[in-house]
Amino acid sequence: MSTLFHNGRFFQSGPRGENHRFTECVLADGAGTITHVGLPSDPQIAEAEAAGVTKHDMKGHVVLPGFIDGHMHLLMMGQSLEKCDLDWCRNLQDIRMAIKEFAVRNPSAKRILCKGWMHSMTDGQALASMIDDLDLRPIFIDSKDLHSTWCNTAALAEMGVQSMPSPEGGEIHRDADGKASGLLSEAAVVTLVWPHIARVASMEERISAIKGAVAAYNAVGYTGLIEMAMDENAWEALQILRQRETLPIRFAVHWLITPSKTEAENLAQIDRAIELNRQFSADTSPDCRVVGIKVITDGVIDSCTAALTEPYSSNGASCGPIWSPEELGPVVKTADAAGLQVALHAIGDLAVRNAIDALEHNAAPGGQRRHRIEHLELTSPEDAARLGRLGITASVQPVHADPSILRAWPALLSPRRCARAFAYREFVDDGAVLAIGSDAPTAPYPPLRNLHTAATRRSAREPLLADRVNPEFALELAAAVAAATAGSAYSCFADRWAGRLEVGRSADFAVVDME
Repeated sequence: MSTLFHNGRFFQSGPRGENHRFTECVLADGAGTITHVGLPSDPQIAEAEAAGVTKHDMKGHVVLPGFIDGHMHLLMMGQSLEKCDLDWCRNLQDIRMAIKEFAVRNPSAKRILCKGWMHSMTDGQALASMIDDLDLRPIFIDSKDLHSTWCNTAALAEMGVQSMPSPEGGEIHRDADGKASGLLSEAAVVTLVWPHIARVASMEERISAIKGAVAAYNAVGYTGLIEMAMDENAWEALQILRQRETLPIRFAVHWLITPSKTEAENLAQIDRAIELNRQFSADTSPDCRVVGIKVITDGVIDSCTAALTEPYSSNGASCGPIWSPEELGPVVKTADAAGLQVALHAIGDLAVRNAIDALEHNAAPGGQRRHRIEHLELTSPEDAARLGRLGITASVQPVHADPSILRAWPALLSPRRCARAFAYREFVDDGAVLAIGSDAPTAPYPPLRNLHTAATRRSAREPLLADRVNPEFALELAAAVAAATAGSAYSCFADRWAGRLEVGRSADFAVVDME
């Protein structure tokens, strides 16, 4: 039986938001595929009504294509919904108070898990001794960007890190006596903290977290997501949940590749992604596909771990990339040859340059695989122009460009370099496809907050804040909507069935309150 959605303002545009317009009706068949988009006076609508079509009145609301989060972390997103939120904290005193109150409210929790800490809240310090007296239970505090975890002594002991060496590309920070002091960063988080938190959670807890993430995403208008750091712990839970019930969201998955000591060890990880890609493809599993790999090539600016072409202004530090060009090249070449998409996390301008070089020299030409670079927070004009020329998708998260969380950047980078931050409009003008994501749980996941900052360069966290971040790089609202729908669909080869309200595509859409 067909369904007619009428009396709405259904958004349509070109793939980049050009020629945008609104129409009044969408007709879908029993399989949920759009068969007509148009006006009530169209003959197709009259025929459907004569046949007894089911009708849904949109009551004049704006209807957008279903949002697709172009970059998120599924299991951690679900787990974050239950964590102690430190996002509002300004200093150590606020953090301690929030954790104390959370501990009292959750006496049966085996661990105290927190989120939203920024290094600037604690003047760059993160010592176990600063939080050891708050509770006897292990305390794990995620930085907002997920590149650092601050632990108390109980958490360090539970992970057994005192006797461990720092992993490749990461650091277990230590005091003058060589004792783990409380902070783990970069690959130490990815290879030690994340797997530990996943392992100590029961399978039912992991499944519940994923289910909670899906429900939260549906509630704000998402019909698809791109999981950008999948591992065995989250994958197993997701597949069990999918066997139990049909989930109302489409998944595209990038398998996380972590730095190892040898090239052979790096490449061996790709074999698992290849295996899953063959099993979970558009033909065999269209609603849950393994599309590629993810490589984290540098850190983040706030902790001075992003790889820059010039030293940090605040302390003169220079941080190299996590993956050297010599290490990254074979990984890109192997994945590309196997038909996988490559997603490269690159925040600093040196990391961005290395990532573009790796794709240019080791991947098939012309953007055939739709390889992508994640974040692109600081780019040179020359490298911004290379994205479009090489067919590299610019995967960006406007919520990270919120001025309320960038107050430390002028000191860290200097105003001159800050003027090159989040150059989204330049990427588009130079021909790159833009895919908008949230990077949840590092940032708020509701898509309208993303669109607000993308189009205004103002804060969605603090709406009264007058600051704007490089407004010349703002997107037109229609272009931002397209990047969060059609752009994200294109980025994972879902554009055959999602991303736009057109005949032949799925009737995935979000009804929103906006003018």
